[in-house]
Amino acid sequence: MEKDLIEYIVKPLVDKPDEVEVSMIDGKSLTIWELKAAEEDQGKIIGRQGRIAKAMRTLLSASAKDSNKRFALEILD
Repeated sequence: MEKDLIEYIVKPLVDKPDEVEVSMIDGKSLTIWELKAAEEDQGKIIGRQGRIAKAMRTLLSASAKDSNKRFALEILD
């Protein structure tokens, strides 16, 4: 579900949606979502002053409330 949410938010923002990759590293109490995209799309994903990235992290943390886990989003170069 969270992977679909991240892709749903990111793909319309970027110029190369086919290059968007979302992967998961699952830990005991923390799940890390890694987001890779084309280098020229990095700024669009992060947004001005990190607003889009912060909004995605907020949505992920809200979706984690039910599972008693924490979610983190890493935007990879």
